[in-house]
Amino acid sequence: MSIRTHTCYNLAGAAVPILLSLVTIPIYIGAIGEARYGILAIAWLLMGYFSLFDLGMGRAVAQRVASMRNAPESERAQAVWTALVFTLVCGTIGGLLLWLVATLSFELAFTVTDELRREMLNAAGWMALGIPLMTVSGVLAGALQGAERFRELNIIVAVGSALFQLLPLMVALTIGPDLSYLLPAAILARLLSLTMLFAVCRNHFLSGHPIATSVETALHLLRFGGWVTVTSVIGPIMVGFDRLAIGAVLGAKAVSHYSVPFQLAERSGIIPTAVVSALLPRLAGSDRVETERLAGEALSAIGLAMTPLMGVGIVALREFLSVWLSPEFASQAALAGQIAFVGFWLNSFAKVPYMQLLAQKLPDIVAKCHLAEFVPYVLALGVGLTLFGLPGAAAAFTLRVMLDFALLAHFAGVLRQSLRSLVGPFSWIAAAFSIAVVPLDQGFLWFAIVATYLVAISIWTWLRSPPDLKTWLGAALRSRHTG
Repeated sequence: MSIRTHTCYNLAGAAVPILLSLVTIPIYIGAIGEARYGILAIAWLLMGYFSLFDLGMGRAVAQRVASMRNAPESERAQAVWTALVFTLVCGTIGGLLLWLVATLSFELAFTVTDELRREMLNAAGWMALGIPLMTVSGVLAGALQGAERFRELNIIVAVGSALFQLLPLMVALTIGPDLSYLLPAAILARLLSLTMLFAVCRNHFLSGHPIATSVETALHLLRFGGWVTVTSVIGPIMVGFDRLAIGAVLGAKAVSHYSVPFQLAERSGIIPTAVVSALLPRLAGSDRVETERLAGEALSAIGLAMTPLMGVGIVALREFLSVWLSPEFASQAALAGQIAFVGFWLNSFAKVPYMQLLAQKLPDIVAKCHLAEFVPYVLALGVGLTLFGLPGAAAAFTLRVMLDFALLAHFAGVLRQSLRSLVGPFSWIAAAFSIAVVPLDQGFLWFAIVATYLVAISIWTWLRSPPDLKTWLGAALRSRHTG
């Protein structure tokens, strides 16, 4: 199948949890309160961080399977089995460490009521149980990605994400908001997802091949995955450290005010991730000229998709939060969210050189870039949070991803090409941010400016769209009209 088809599968798989979250987040906050929702956000953050105990095996298996198209089935099965056994052991160790860290953090680092602290401590064990489930699931998903089994993978991702959101919500609505009830429901969802992934991988890779591990294979995977792990350590720290700092400095409610718009912006990452995930198997077997061609096409596609989405999101965020949640929530969250939207727009382009470097077996370059960014980011976050509160934290994040994009694009050899791709799209993002933050009453002038922007960016998007997309849309519209 084509890269475009695989991208569509990836987008469809990621769209389900986003659409569900638009419905469930207000219900969640109403059912469990802003403070508990903030704690849940931190719990998911910690679990995501400790899933790094897969030691990069998910990415390593994806790259390994993609490069073994013509290898015997027994060799592919051995690579997958080796990674599964390895990550099960490492995930169990990671879960035990998470239990220790979560217990100490919940006991000492958060300003909450005694009742909520008790719930947090009771939930820590369930958080730990989720880590081996997540690490093993990452390997299974990587194997399917490397084999270009995107349809099966994304069906499971969509179903699993839906269960992960709906099961805890059902518990909150029927039993109560206690975190020690919500976390087991979330872990059950993870277990069901793992079961589905294993069943599909068994059919494609493991059936007829008993458990067989190899030290040589493990070392080969670790040479690649070790550097991915460094990125997996530093990346989540830099992405999530802002919420931990906000929780410690401003309290759990401030985490909710920051996390909700941040998560909305973060979900836009499904588009560039869908594109580059579909590219990885092709990039792994391409020469430099073909790799640069594919990277250029990916940058253009991401710019075309992300610019109108994020531009409209920036303009509409305050009003959306006011209607979706409340005007009071919007007043606290909107500006930080708008700044985060700019950061995630820029970060979408960074995914292309990131995947290029992985495909070229250069994960060490990615890791070294992230190490170089860490100290400047922590300093910027401290200054921004102290001087400007939530908007300052979002600004530090945006500056960090700007540096990340520049470094990755430079080392992938596409910095000049990437900057050319950014010139036009950036003008639309800058215009959207200006419209959003300039204090104007929502009168005729404001509506006229917004309407002009929406029309103009729609025209720009249409003119930049590929001819085959225009032909397909035109045929669809004509068919609907005649029908």
